[in-house]
Amino acid sequence: MTETNGSGGGPGAADSGAESSDVADSAAGIVVPIAWLADRLDDPTVRVVDVRDAWEYDAMGHVPGAVNVPFDTFRDREGPDAGTLPGAAAFADLLGEVGIDRSDTIVAYDDTNGVFAARFLVTALVYGFEDVHLLDGDFSAWKRADSAPPDPVENEPVAPDPVAVEPMRVEGPDSPIIGYDDVVSLLESPGDDVVFVDTRDADEYAAGHLPGAVRFDWTEAVDPDTRGFRSKSELRDRFAERGITPDRPVVLYCNTARRLSHTYVALRWIGFEDVHIYEGSLTDWRERGGDLVAED
Repeated sequence: MTETNGSGGGPGAADSGAESSDVADSAAGIVVPIAWLADRLDDPTVRVVDVRDAWEYDAMGHVPGAVNVPFDTFRDREGPDAGTLPGAAAFADLLGEVGIDRSDTIVAYDDTNGVFAARFLVTALVYGFEDVHLLDGDFSAWKRADSAPPDPVENEPVAPDPVAVEPMRVEGPDSPIIGYDDVVSLLESPGDDVVFVDTRDADEYAAGHLPGAVRFDWTEAVDPDTRGFRSKSELRDRFAERGITPDRPVVLYCNTARRLSHTYVALRWIGFEDVHIYEGSLTDWRERGGDLVAED
């Protein structure tokens, strides 16, 4: 179960939180520091996506040049694809409307430690946008960062220049997502040494989780001081404490595939290659009558 799709550009970002100073390498990993983006705001091939609600984008300002793609616009429970994926045509139209095509370098952010922007990133990967990244730190971190530009906030909405984007979806082993049948098969094949990771909180996990799953609350990857990721070394240690190691295939789930997206980015950033997402997560699992284990 090898996962090969991911962010383009080369080695990962520096081994630190949002205020990393090691940004001399122009290559971008799946997570990019604030300084990396600040140095490239004038690059027309680097497109910044703000996934906050439209009222936040309009009333509170945004990263200079950022277009607004609110979280709810790329989630659709009634769409043609599994879970809350909107469908290839809908996502291609959405990004085309804000002037983003497949040749662009995309950096997404929110103001909630990156969890909503991470969901955008995963959705973009599913639909064939390869050069996508998460800002290390959110909008609040950007505004206070020493490495941000002198005028870190732009208040006027960006008027996009729409482009045509052909729909596509990554299928097979290159896709980050797996479905119900894959999960059942993996649970029935313990010899594969797959680790299922529940990214919800302790109470949710105790109420019912997949058989054999370990818990890693997505917020454990967040550095409360920087609002971005903890250092790579600390993340590796925290994952290893739960038996989540690079030599084991990883399957992530939560309730609706939002929180797991942040953990997916964290794992890819620290070098895990065999990471997959159960897109339907427990919403799908319960609807199909799947077994859950409750803690006493």
